[in-house]
Amino acid sequence: MIVSRLLIVVSAVLIAAQVIRNSAVAGYADLHPEWAARVWAGHPQVDISEGMVGIARSAGHRQPVAAATLALMDDAAIKSPLSSEPFLVRGVEASLSGDQLTGARAFIQAQRREPRSTPAAYFLADYYLRAGKPHQGLRQATLLARLSPGGVATAAPYVAAYAQNPSNWREIRALFRSDKSIQDNVLMALARDGKNAGVILAIADRSHRSATSPWLPTLLQSLVRNGDFGRARVIWASVARVNTSPGTWLYDATFSDPAAPPPFNWQLTSSHLGIAERQPNHRLRVLYYGADDGVLASQLLLLRPGTYRLRAAVASGGIHPEKLSWLLRCNKSSNPLSSIPLDAAAQRGWTFKVPANCHAQWLELWGRSEDVPQQAEATLGGLQLKQVAEGD
Repeated sequence: MIVSRLLIVVSAVLIAAQVIRNSAVAGYADLHPEWAARVWAGHPQVDISEGMVGIARSAGHRQPVAAATLALMDDAAIKSPLSSEPFLVRGVEASLSGDQLTGARAFIQAQRREPRSTPAAYFLADYYLRAGKPHQGLRQATLLARLSPGGVATAAPYVAAYAQNPSNWREIRALFRSDKSIQDNVLMALARDGKNAGVILAIADRSHRSATSPWLPTLLQSLVRNGDFGRARVIWASVARVNTSPGTWLYDATFSDPAAPPPFNWQLTSSHLGIAERQPNHRLRVLYYGADDGVLASQLLLLRPGTYRLRAAVASGGIHPEKLSWLLRCNKSSNPLSSIPLDAAAQRGWTFKVPANCHAQWLELWGRSEDVPQQAEATLGGLQLKQVAEGD
C-alpha cells in the first residue's frame, strides 16, 4: 500500500509537471506519449513520459514497476541530464528497497535540476527528518509548504512528527518565527492526539495560545475522548485565560462569556433543532422548533461524587416551556442520571446525585418532540449549581 501510494504521488505530480523542450513533441508527450513516440521515437522526453505512465499503471494495479520501465528512465537520464524525473524515480526505487542514502542522493540530484520540484522536497523532508538532521529537514518541509498544492498543510505532519523530541523544539520555534503560516497547521496536526498536549504548550508562541486558537477545541476533544478530564480543564482554563474560584461547578452561569470555548463553557445550538443564544443582561434565549429531539445547550462538568442542586430561573415566560428539559448524564453514557422539565426546575430547583464512578458529566438542555411538532421558547436567567448535604 505504501509503495503504491508513493509511486502514485510521484507519477501524478511528474506527469502534470512535464516540460518538453522540443516543439514537435510538446503537444503530445505528456498526455499521449505513444503518439509522441511516433513523431520522435527515442526522444528523452518521450521516454520520460512513457516511463511515468508505466509507473502510474503499475502502481494503480499494485504491481512492481517493470525492469524495462526503469531501464527506460535510466536511458532518459543519460540522454537528458537536466531532467529531474529519472532521478526521482531512481530515488523512490532505492528508498523502497531500503537504501535510504542512495535514494536521498538521487533526490538531491533531482532538486538541483529542478529547484521547485515538489516530489524532491517531499522525499528529502522525510529523509532528513528521519535521519535526525533537523536543519535540512525543516528547510525542505518549508519548501514543500511553499510548493505543494496543499500549502503548509502538506508539510505540517512532518514537522509535527519531528516535534515529538524535546531536543528539536528550538528548531521548531525558529521555523515558526521564520514562517508564521506553518504554526497553526503544525499545532492542529499535533492536537489530534491528546498525548501531544505538552508538546503544543512548549512550542506554541503566545499569539497562538488564546481562547480563539484553532487547535484548542481539537486538543480538548481528544483529551476528553481519552478520559483525561482534569488535564483538559486545566489546559482550557490556562490557554483561554479563565479564572474560576474554588467550588465553582458550572462555568458562565450568567451566560456572559462567549469567548471561552466548549466543552467547559456552553456549547450553544444553531441548527434544524432550534437556536440557543446569549442575550444582553446575562440571559439565554432558547427557541426550539419541535420537530426532532436534541440538545440545545450543553456543558461538560467535573462534579465530585455527591448531591447537587441546580436552580435555573426562567427570566421571562415563553410558549410551551414544558417541551424543554434539563438532563444530566455521565460522559459516554446515553442514559441520564437525572432529568427535570425546565419549568419544574425553575419553580422548585433540581436535586440530583453524582455516583462515584461518574468522573465527568454533561449538563444538557433538551428539546423533546411530539407527534405534532410544537415550537417552544424560553429565556433563562442566571443558574446556580451547588453541592448540598445528603437530605437537604
